Amino acid sequence: MTEELDLLGQDSDGGSEEVVLTPAELIDRLEQAWMNEKFAPELLENKSEIVECVMEQLDHMEGNLRRAKKGDLKVSIHQMEMERIRFVLSSYLRCRLMKIEKFFPHILEKERTRPEGEPSSLSPEEFAFAQGYMMNTETYLKNAALKHMPPNLQKVDLLRAVPKPDLDSYVFLRVKERQENILVEPETDEQRDYIVDLDEGSQHLIRYRAIAPLVASGAVQLI
Repeated sequence: MTEELDLLGQDSDGGSEEVVLTPAELIDRLEQAWMNEKFAPELLENKSEIVECVMEQLDHMEGNLRRAKKGDLKVSIHQMEMERIRFVLSSYLRCRLMKIEKFFPHILEKERTRPEGEPSSLSPEEFAFAQGYMMNTETYLKNAALKHMPPNLQKVDLLRAVPKPDLDSYVFLRVKERQENILVEPETDEQRDYIVDLDEGSQHLIRYRAIAPLVASGAVQLI
């Protein structure tokens, strides 16, 4: 795994720029996305390009293994590494699907009102899944219950019926880049806002809402 891979990223102006990663850096990006997705209460921006590059890299590794000598110790080591990468990739995708199923009305509403140019939380496949899941849910509710109720009760507002992600839940994080003047809002009316600085390498337990932009930018890593 020594060749470099091309990955499109966002530059400071919001445009696309090509980022060249080694396979090791690519897997590190996948693991970071996986950890953030596991511990964030909301659905994060999709990392479909990382997923696609990792799948291509797995195909490449499988091709190398087929050409390798049988009985070579390196083959067993590479097979274990491939299984580890597959586990991380599958867990990442499952975690995202579980969030879509749990918060689908809010995710689709956020997508509908997303400003032009802002990265989408959903890949095209996830968007189709979320739409299909919502249609199936509405159909099931109608056939199982709503059609048997009085006409004035035959509609349900899924945005109100389905709980929103709890952005005020607390998360553990590790700081990758020093951050200054982070505003932490009070939990009660008796408390005041306060400002904190986050030193590189430090770890904190903090409300997700306060550091959500830092998760999106990669300045902090959820743990």
